[in-house]
Parts: sequence; structure tokens; C-alpha cells
Amino acid sequence: QVQLVESGGGLVQRGDSLSLSCAVSGRTYNNDVVAWFRQAPGKDREYVAAIRWSGGQTDFADSVKGRFTISEDNAKKTVTLQMHSLKPEDTAAYYCATANVFSRNPTGYNYWGQGTQVTVSS
Repeated sequence: QVQLVESGGGLVQRGDSLSLSCAVSGRTYNNDVVAWFRQAPGKDREYVAAIRWSGGQTDFADSVKGRFTISEDNAKKTVTLQMHSLKPEDTAAYYCATANVFSRNPTGYNYWGQGTQVTVSS
């Protein structure tokens, strides 16, 4: 079993920055992928970014490319999503998830955190 716990959400203003953390515990492998998704009320869960523990390969959705960065600390099993130049449309519950195969589809992930809310006011 794998457990994920997100932290760092909050209320910010347009243009602000915010950092989210995902702490992963349990049975993990170096080749696993940790991804961030977000879901706004009434909308489908949307892919945001992902990183692989080994090699640190990253991937970003077009909507956040250039504004968000993702990093990992393999020793601490923590993944951080740094969000810059936030916009009101970034408002959503943000979830981290892990799987051993990369996918931008949330159905590809078996383990999920409980989510953390990010609200960006205009």
C-alpha cells in the first residue's frame, strides 16, 4: 500500500506564488511517477504535472507550462509543486497520485492523496 498526503494549499491573489507538497510513504519504487491533478467544482479532474523519482523526468500540462515547476526529494519521498503567476482559473482542489507507469489520465493512478484546496482571487 502507498499513502500520499498533500499540504500547502491556501487562498492567494492573482499573480502570487504557492508551493504544494506531497509526502509519499509505503511501498514505492524508484521508477514510480508522482503526478499532480486538480479538480474545480463541476469539472473533470485535470492533469497538471508529473515527475519520476529516478532521473527526475518531468512533464507539464500546457495550461501550467512556464508557470509551475515540479521537483522531488527521493530521500524524503516528497514531491513539491511550485506554482507561480497564479490565475483565478487555477482555483481547484489539488491532488497528488502515484503509479508505476506515466499517464496524463487520472484513471492510470491507483493511489491518491486527500487533496488540498487552492483558491486564487482576482
